[in-house]
Amino acid sequence: MSQDPKTKPPSQAEKYLNMQVVASLVQPWHFILSSLLSWDAFQSAWFSRFWAWAGPRIREGNGPRITALLEGRVTGGQEVEEVVGEPISGVVLDIGPGLGYWVDLYARTDVPLKNEDGGMRKREGKGKGIAKVYGVEPNAQSHSGLRQRANAAGLESVYEILPVGIESIAKETGVQKGSVDAIVSLLCLCSIPEPEKNIKELYSYLKPGGRWYLYEHVAIKGYWPMLLYQRFVNLFWPLALGGCQLCRDTEKSLQEAGSWSKVDVVRPPLEPWHAVVPHIFGTLTK
Repeated sequence: MSQDPKTKPPSQAEKYLNMQVVASLVQPWHFILSSLLSWDAFQSAWFSRFWAWAGPRIREGNGPRITALLEGRVTGGQEVEEVVGEPISGVVLDIGPGLGYWVDLYARTDVPLKNEDGGMRKREGKGKGIAKVYGVEPNAQSHSGLRQRANAAGLESVYEILPVGIESIAKETGVQKGSVDAIVSLLCLCSIPEPEKNIKELYSYLKPGGRWYLYEHVAIKGYWPMLLYQRFVNLFWPLALGGCQLCRDTEKSLQEAGSWSKVDVVRPPLEPWHAVVPHIFGTLTK
């Protein structure tokens, strides 16, 4: 007696497909329930998803200025056409890269170098003279996207993710203090714990002559009505945005981290005076 086709058992392929459908339905709920059991896990997961939305928009709006910064074409908080500083090169600490929306800038090859006589010459070798980039990113939720973007930029052998906080770099990785040519921090120092301590810790990794390239938002100074408003917004801002603090005096912390031979960090002149989230922009040289 032949079997009714309506009651025919599912094939292996059909079983696998059904399992995938069930998993796709269960996974979001599993994520939600597991996140709700831990406030830290919830904040980390929420911030990763928020940054997946905000990151590309910030990159689109600020791409040219950050490109100019790493190419040594920023002074007085403004982009300029000529190379006025040292382009990024050597061993780099990339602080808080998140999902990696800026990592492709480490792969550019069209930035010239200055000769000792002041003339310009083309770069040789890979990238912008960059030997190694260490991405200091303790949020494991970001690692998959960060690795994917680094690989897409052709940085498989150059970019290494360090899954640790700033305070653990020397203890848990092979990066030694005094061995780094450049530090890059882009909108991340607002969220690091113990900022004064950890900014000083980062300073200790720079070689003499090493550069710190930065674009960070900072506390409002002067204009007390806006200062009060910023403090009000900061009551709930950190809860929604991964511990991001609007009222940090990051510029002061950087200036006091150690001795600098050159400081070219200011608020961009084109920013409006009434900005709730003002920035500092430029380079410090050890």
